[in-house]
Amino acid sequence: MPETPYPTWHKSSYSAPRRENCVEVADLPKGAAVRDSQHPELGHLSFAASEWSAFLHATRTGEL
Repeated sequence: MPETPYPTWHKSSYSAPRRENCVEVADLPKGAAVRDSQHPELGHLSFAASEWSAFLHATRTGEL
């Protein structure tokens, strides 16, 4: 399957439809990207798979 030139963005499941503070996440071949859903034109932050996994683990276990 060829890679698409643009990632597919998904709004956080914790974001309400009309909230102002929302983030979107996209899976990347070797990690994930995060951007502000209100200002996607400002770019995104990319994280390596190991960094993203550590972040998710920390949030799920209450470390953050």
